[in-house]
Amino acid sequence: MYDCSELHFIPMTDVIHQLVNGQTSKDLNIQDRGLSYGHGVFETLKISAGQAVLWREHLDRLVTSCQRLKISTDHLQTDLESDLLKLPVQEQAVLKIIITAGVGGRGYQVPEKATPTRIVQIFPYPVYSDQPEQLGIKARWCQIQLSSAPLLAGMKHLNRLEQVLARSEWSDASIKEGIVCGCDGFLAEGTMSNLFLIKNGVLKTPILHSYGVEGIMRNYLLDLAKANAIPVEVTQLTKADLLSADEVFFCNSLIEIWPLRQLEEHCFEIGPITRKLQSLLKAESL
Repeated sequence: MYDCSELHFIPMTDVIHQLVNGQTSKDLNIQDRGLSYGHGVFETLKISAGQAVLWREHLDRLVTSCQRLKISTDHLQTDLESDLLKLPVQEQAVLKIIITAGVGGRGYQVPEKATPTRIVQIFPYPVYSDQPEQLGIKARWCQIQLSSAPLLAGMKHLNRLEQVLARSEWSDASIKEGIVCGCDGFLAEGTMSNLFLIKNGVLKTPILHSYGVEGIMRNYLLDLAKANAIPVEVTQLTKADLLSADEVFFCNSLIEIWPLRQLEEHCFEIGPITRKLQSLLKAESL
């Protein structure tokens, strides 16, 4: 439905470039509902070889999320495509898109004729010298639990306070991710990623009907696994399920796949299905 195949990017050397409603700017109205109430959504994409990776999937989720939050999507696709063509970027970079409900007065009621705010940002692509995709990472359990909020589940809305508080639970730079459960005690996700485990050859990931982000890379990996005869299950999972897993990894659109090597005192092997999915992603040239 959404095609960004004709959007090409010009190499750049700037550390960051930002557009607000299509104009180069660092200014935002202080009455913007994204600032006042977190009334908005965002997407973070990888730019590779001058192209927005999985653009269609990110745009589809962005539009759907805006509609769920009653933010107008009139002309959103064409406006964003116009914005992206104005951005000079490196061959590899990070693209962040933020859509808010726009400017409104004090109070929760959504203005009838509010005009959404579009913010498009380019950041340098992160470089990880410790090779987490190959060597795996250390993680920890987080104490905070995600609230049950079915109306918000799945989308990347601007209120990320639970994730901020979860990430604030540690400062040890050797720990790359924390695992968060929902308020029902079942596994949810990482603070910045989705969570997968493999048991007896089956790829499993938590169901996210009440909390969490239904990640673009998460869904892409589920489809990729099915297409390559790897059994998958989207289901409720416990801490015990994770500790007894044969393999565990985290994923998102930027890191792609980071295998879990150590969770506090528990160690894991980087197994064949994790490596196969990494190889399949590489073959897809994402």
